[in-house]
Amino acid sequence: MFDGIDDAPRRIRELLDSNGLSLKKRWGQNFMISPSARERVVDELDPQPHERVWEIGPGLGGITALLTARAGRVVVFEVDHGLIRFLERRFGDRITIVAGDAARTVGERSDEPVRIVGNLPYRSAAAIISALLEHPRLPAGVTRMVFTVQREMAVRMVARHGSSDYSPFSVLCRIASEPRIVGDVSPGSFYPAPQVVSSIVSLEPQPVDLAVRRLCSVCARSLFAQRRKTIGNTARVLAAALGREPDSVRAAIQAAGIDLRSRAEEIPVEQYLRLASVLSAAGSSDREFYSG
Repeated sequence: MFDGIDDAPRRIRELLDSNGLSLKKRWGQNFMISPSARERVVDELDPQPHERVWEIGPGLGGITALLTARAGRVVVFEVDHGLIRFLERRFGDRITIVAGDAARTVGERSDEPVRIVGNLPYRSAAAIISALLEHPRLPAGVTRMVFTVQREMAVRMVARHGSSDYSPFSVLCRIASEPRIVGDVSPGSFYPAPQVVSSIVSLEPQPVDLAVRRLCSVCARSLFAQRRKTIGNTARVLAAALGREPDSVRAAIQAAGIDLRSRAEEIPVEQYLRLASVLSAAGSSDREFYSG
């Protein structure tokens, strides 16, 4: 019944129509119809038979089918209730389904995966990846994450300081993991075909103290808020986020070896981490930590 449904747009359209389903533009749904692309994603993930794997955005289950054959337990996160009903029929008790927005529900799970994978919806990819990297437990226990995202986002994820693509999201990805672009996936590998090229990104999580990780992310977001201004001028934005006096924050910035005349995009990840450590040691308030 399910043979070939992941590979042919005609079969997908028939399946959607027969089940009263439709693609939701607001979620940016694009099913991966290229068998070789799906294999490439799962090969990069390299799940082992004894491991628990999380899949975010399974769609019709093209990647899910490969995971059930190679991993231990598969937990999928899906927001579309129509697709959830279809996945229940297709896989039965071979998978566990978590309903709802993955950017929120991943933080509610008590189980911990070893690997995480997903053909992520373009519109929510950054929020989902941020939620995972800022999760209080996951980065320490997860050995690998593999996602397909818009090429533009992939470039931001791996960007280094001094690049026009360097951003707070770059800082978060690089402090919590070692991101790497595995390769590109053409628009024709998806249905419907998107207007942009996608990339497969692999992330190897790194052990970083949770408080420092979150504080580092706050520092980057605050200092990038006015990226054309020098750090000396944007320090007040960070001070407001932390509930501290601007002078004490400027002192911490200098103690971290950051020149107040520099700009946010000129600061390497290592110095953002050093600043977060200095502020953490100084007893910075964490009341303004945010995860979006």
